[in-house]
Amino acid sequence: MTIEGAEDDLPSPPSLGGWLMNLVDAATASHRRAIALLVALAVLCFAPGFFSLPPVDRDEARFAQATKQMLEGGDYVDIRFQTEARHKKPVGIYWLQAGVVSVAEAVGIPEARTQIWLYRIPSLIGAIGGVLLTYWTALAFVSRRWAVVAAAMLASCVLLGVEARLAKTDAMLFLTIMAAQGALAHAFCRRVAWSGRERWLIPATFWTALAAGVLLKGPIILMVVGLTVLGTGLITKSWRWLGALRPAFGLPWALLLILPWFVAITLKTQGAFFGEAVGHDMLGKIAAGQEKHWGPPGFYLVAFWVTFWPAAPMVLFAAPATWRDRFDPKVMFLLAWVVPAWLIFEMVPTKLPHYVLPLFPALAILAVRALERGAVEPAARWWTRGAEWWWAAIGLLLPALALIGLLLFHRGAGFLAWPFMFAAGFLGFKAVETLRVEGPERGFMVSILAAVAVYVAVLQVLIPATRTYFPAAALVAAANGAGCPDPKIASASYREPSLVFLGGTDVELTDASGAARFLREGDCRVAFVDRRHERAFALEAEALGLRYRLLTVVKAANYNGGRRLNLAVFVNTP
Repeated sequence: MTIEGAEDDLPSPPSLGGWLMNLVDAATASHRRAIALLVALAVLCFAPGFFSLPPVDRDEARFAQATKQMLEGGDYVDIRFQTEARHKKPVGIYWLQAGVVSVAEAVGIPEARTQIWLYRIPSLIGAIGGVLLTYWTALAFVSRRWAVVAAAMLASCVLLGVEARLAKTDAMLFLTIMAAQGALAHAFCRRVAWSGRERWLIPATFWTALAAGVLLKGPIILMVVGLTVLGTGLITKSWRWLGALRPAFGLPWALLLILPWFVAITLKTQGAFFGEAVGHDMLGKIAAGQEKHWGPPGFYLVAFWVTFWPAAPMVLFAAPATWRDRFDPKVMFLLAWVVPAWLIFEMVPTKLPHYVLPLFPALAILAVRALERGAVEPAARWWTRGAEWWWAAIGLLLPALALIGLLLFHRGAGFLAWPFMFAAGFLGFKAVETLRVEGPERGFMVSILAAVAVYVAVLQVLIPATRTYFPAAALVAAANGAGCPDPKIASASYREPSLVFLGGTDVELTDASGAARFLREGDCRVAFVDRRHERAFALEAEALGLRYRLLTVVKAANYNGGRRLNLAVFVNTP
């Protein structure tokens, strides 16, 4: 045999997509390996920006500030933002955040109460736990290999990654819904094969998850679970499988967990909590688009292509197979999970992208079910052809938009992000090529690497570098430079919750005249006034005989209001 012939007989090295699938195959040799791989992937996707992103207005900063006030006042029943009652959501996430911050203080982390990443830890745990529970749920429908791929779709998707980095309810709510839906799925698909341990553990998981979900966000978990049960029962004309969840034991247990706080908050607020949470917050969102979050029907279908990227094309590719198998009982269960809740969310006027997050695991499982059967053919229908180009399009578009924002508002070039931007574009195109040459599952695995590169470029580098979007830290630093200890702060033009979180619960949010009166009331006081309102401030100061001086000007851009700000930092003088 010639040397050339021997070289021809050597096996070629695996492609990038092949190497990634080999990694999945190695991990699926055991549940422990599979879990370790999924945790590592989730951390890789969720870590960029987790520590570097400043407090995000408005919801994250409001949640964190309300938790901080619980720690300051020692009241773990009522929920407040400054003096305002915050009776929109139950107490669950505040308790979790307060627990983390208390532990951080106990171990000596400096300034723990204003470290926003500590408040994000429950969300990170919820997101990682939700990924693992997606894996567990998928095992009721597909083999271990494809359950790992389904969970990887959630770990790498844009929406869950965003929620993992925000100190609010939705990532932890996702965990509780996945625990309940996973228990439902195992009860429906494999209750006959349950071991003696599973006969108690799975029902206990279901009812405990329901209780935790209610304490986090009220009836949302009941809606998703209830619609799944109702839809599955009506379609399959079978209800006996629900008995495996032991409702006679589980319902009293769930009520035992839920009722104490609800009774306590009812007594403390004389029923005002329910009037605000149900009458104003929940029913208000059903009646009209609250807080400028209105959206037309079809909003979630359009947003899905970004929020579930990079897995969204895989769901489309699997759609023909899902339709062919629509009378399969397991497919019926997954469709009952998705379709009724999705339609309701589309009909409700208030639209926020994270509302449909608990429905994504069912779509991922439908996609991997079709992959396992070899039923995914990207070019089989005219409406599926070319969808893989979305991997490259979003891989280029998201970093480009973040870079444009940096250039426009902060005059920076974000050079540190450029290698990751090029990597995201290259890997997006590589994913397209891999799908066409080696198959959709390998193409998707390469697209996960493109997603990681996007998250590093956008969330770790570009957005934190746009400091004008997040002026609260600069304003507090300017106030601390007033030359006196612990200055009191008022803000007339920048009224975002992040300023209260970083500057202190007693930050006064007022108008220009109020800022002048605030400075007149005592020593060591600082006021922030936008140049547009400076004349009104000066007139009131003159009328009061106030003496003050300009410390500095902080340039900012309020992304909630869409305005540029030039915030003058004034301090009173003797």
